[in-house]
Amino acid sequence: MIIPSIDIMNGQAVQLIGGVTHALDAGDPLAIAERFSRVGPVAVIDLDAALGQGDNRDIIETLCQRHRCRVGGGIRSIESAKRWLDTGAEQIIIGTRANPDFLQQLPKERCIAALDARNDEVVIDGWRTGTGAQVEARMKELNSYVAGYLVTFVECEGRMTGTRMDRVPSLVEAADGCELTIAGGVTTATDIAGLDQMGADAQVGMALYTGQLGLSEAFTAPFVSDRQDGLWPTVVVDQYQRALGMCYSNQESVAETINTGTGTYWSRRRGLWKKGASSGNTQELLRIDIDCDRDTLRFTVRQAGPGFCHNNTKSCWGPLSGLPKLADTLASRQSEAPPNSYTKRLFNEPDLLEAKLMEEARELVEARNPADAVWETADILYFALVAMTARGGRLDDVIQILNQRSQAVSRRAGNAKFSEVTDG
Repeated sequence: MIIPSIDIMNGQAVQLIGGVTHALDAGDPLAIAERFSRVGPVAVIDLDAALGQGDNRDIIETLCQRHRCRVGGGIRSIESAKRWLDTGAEQIIIGTRANPDFLQQLPKERCIAALDARNDEVVIDGWRTGTGAQVEARMKELNSYVAGYLVTFVECEGRMTGTRMDRVPSLVEAADGCELTIAGGVTTATDIAGLDQMGADAQVGMALYTGQLGLSEAFTAPFVSDRQDGLWPTVVVDQYQRALGMCYSNQESVAETINTGTGTYWSRRRGLWKKGASSGNTQELLRIDIDCDRDTLRFTVRQAGPGFCHNNTKSCWGPLSGLPKLADTLASRQSEAPPNSYTKRLFNEPDLLEAKLMEEARELVEARNPADAVWETADILYFALVAMTARGGRLDDVIQILNQRSQAVSRRAGNAKFSEVTDG
């Protein structure tokens, strides 16, 4: 699969040839990541930090909060590594400090070792210092400490002349089950498909920025279909991963979806079909995933209007339930609720809402059996969602924050900010 790459220098996305020669300015990293993230995780490399000439921390922190990111460049201390993991980086890419003593202090599943090679010799310090070590030898040292490797062929980087496909089988074998990503010279969809067949991903930068390789072309390169019409079955889910329906896609519809950021499919009767073009029930694309067999897609979307189905239900299997349904109901009640509804009253009387939140929190604390605890939790979730909605928040943003916190590696004391003593 493809891993789009964003190399950042002086706040801008750039591309270098061989890690030295400035080839082009690609523009705003935030805008680029918005599009790249539609096809999976994005590799974000801080070139200034790698070269010891400053950093782009603020920009990269914003990227980590918005998208799935692999962050690399200048991570040479445990404190820096943990800070990026706490910030929300899905994985971190360790180069110069990729050794057992360093890596064993970090969670294995979150670490990628960057083995940058010039003519098969591993180089460090922003590709400026040779180590005398071969890539496969380093892999054998590190396999127990990392989830994967990023191997960059420096002599091919940015030159658009193809990558070292001949080296990949040996590297896959040496990785011994760890994931392998190849960078440097990956230029065509054929390169990406070939790497995928050998068991490696492709990290691509220059070819995407110059337009020689289209993002959708790169993304779909490994896809296969056992259907006579060549279509890819496409499962559509909402931001909470609830199934909305099933459609079909092809190269043209995937390209339209990626380019516009809206749910677009291939109808076997009508051809290219943009969901909601006539009904207004449009879809904002959040991401596309391919399954393990490379023959089925999953579109994660934010659905507008009554829902996905032509019967005006949230899904093709009828209404959906749970906290997302409650959050949607509260959002609609904020403007459309009957005048005498309790929810409307809570929106209009903030003092009442505050009092109820405090009351229900206390009742949950005082619950002494499972049934009471469940009942009081339901109450407090309702009032908390009302408070969140009243202030313009969204449940999916809450879930995103919780997911990011679950990835943190630093542990806080978690002590109460204040204590309250009450008389019995």
